[in-house]
Order: sequence, then structure tokens, then C-alpha cells
Amino acid sequence: MMTFDRHAATMHSINPSVSTRDEGKRAMLKSGLPAPGSVAIVTGGTKGIGRATATALLAAGCRVFVFGRTAPETPVAFEGREAGFIACDVRDPDQVARAVAEVGATCGRIDILVNNAGGAPAADAATASPRFSQAIIGLNLLGPIYLSQAVHPWMAEGGSIVNIASVAALRPSPGTAAYGAAKAGLISLTQSLAQEWGPRIRVNAIVVGLVATEAADATYGGAEGRAEIAASLPLGRMATGEDIASAVLFLTSPQAAYISGARLNVDGGGERPLFLEIVERQAAAKPA
Repeated sequence: MMTFDRHAATMHSINPSVSTRDEGKRAMLKSGLPAPGSVAIVTGGTKGIGRATATALLAAGCRVFVFGRTAPETPVAFEGREAGFIACDVRDPDQVARAVAEVGATCGRIDILVNNAGGAPAADAATASPRFSQAIIGLNLLGPIYLSQAVHPWMAEGGSIVNIASVAALRPSPGTAAYGAAKAGLISLTQSLAQEWGPRIRVNAIVVGLVATEAADATYGGAEGRAEIAASLPLGRMATGEDIASAVLFLTSPQAAYISGARLNVDGGGERPLFLEIVERQAAAKPA
């Protein structure tokens, strides 16, 4: 169960001349949360990192809409407040345009976009079909482009876009080459849009490391594999969806008002280089 206390950072003014509005601004700045009432879209928001992010935004007092190809079995909710669900395949620009327009028409504006939908099954780069590669790049790169373009006119008074990237963008990604290439493109897109759309819209990326999601056992070789990988990381564990959600809350908050075009690594200190393990193993094998 996640615990997000949006009241924890309440500030009491010691200056009676300070207006209630100024007090509110100061409290919000100290809270590290997006402004209550912000309108947020989270793609891929029905499970994993996306669901954790949508729940955290609800807890912060945002009005949240999750996009996905199929509705969740249980609504994304926090303390009786539910996120709206809109069916949308982010690879289809027409579906994206319709879904974003629905949110914009309902709320009158869009303040936050989290481009979270993504992923890829393993595939041999030498034999992967063009259709497969197009689908992976469409989901992980073109989708965020379509979404960002669609929300742009609805962020007339300012907004924040957070792109969920991956360590696969920064190191070789054997077995998921198209995915790694798409995520590298997403980081480049982040920097370019920050330049084009500032100061009105801030655009940042979170570089996600190894995450213990619902599919972690299948991804990392079962419970034993997960435990071994977790032990190899500097912080001794894999990330959770809530870890990524916390980074989203920060980047969409007033505390991040001067952060744009950045990539924030949320990877527990990063993966240990393989060559060090080989060196240590070889050293241990030598006779004393």
C-alpha cells in the first residue's frame, strides 16, 4: 500500500502581511508535489510504473486520466478518487488526437503528461521483421511524439512533460536493439522539445533502471535471479513503481521549476560493469 501524504508540508506564515495566496504558493513549493487540481495524463497507466504514477498523482490531488489499450481490471484509485480511463493505442496518431482532445474538452486544459507506455519483448536483431521494429519504435518513440504534439495547445498556460526512458538508452541493449534505439531517441526528443517549447512547457526524462514490476520474475529469471540482480545493485534492491512515481512528482512540482531538458537517473546507482566480475573471479581463481 502506497502512502503519499499531501498535507505533510503545510507551511504556516509568520508574517501577517503575507497573503493567503502567497502562503499557498510557499506551501506548494515546499511540498515537492504538483499543484492540486492539475490535470494529468499517464499513458500505460493501468499497471506497473504507470499505475503507480497515476495513483501518486491522484494522491497529490491531481485530476488524472490514464490511457491504455484495455481497461484495468480494477480502477486506478486513491482514497475514493478514481482516474478516468480512455482507450488509446499511442502508436495511432488519430487515437491519440481523439483521446487528448477528450481530456482537453472535459477539463479545459492539460498540465501534466507522463509518456510511460513502452516496452518490448526480446528479439534477434538479425531476424526481427520490419513490422516488429515499427511496432516497437512506434510504442516507445513515435507515441510520445504524438502525445506531446497533441497536448501542446492544451498547455497554453504552462505544463510539464515527463518521458519515461530506460538505461537501455545509455548502454548496449542486446536482444532489444530497437527498444534501446527508441529510448535513446526519446532522450534526444526530451532535450529538443525542452529547447523548442520553453519557457512555457518543461520537458524532462526519467532514465529507469531495473524495476520489480508484475512481470519481474519472467524478465529476470525468477525469484532467485531477481534476488541476485538486486544484490548486485549499489542500493541493494531493484526499483519499485513508487520510486519512479516519486521522481515524476518531483519533476512536475514547483520545486523543479528550473529543470527542463534533463534526464534523471532512477537506477539505484547503476549496474555493475561485467568486466569487474570477471577480473574478481579470475583473481580469486589464482593460487595464493
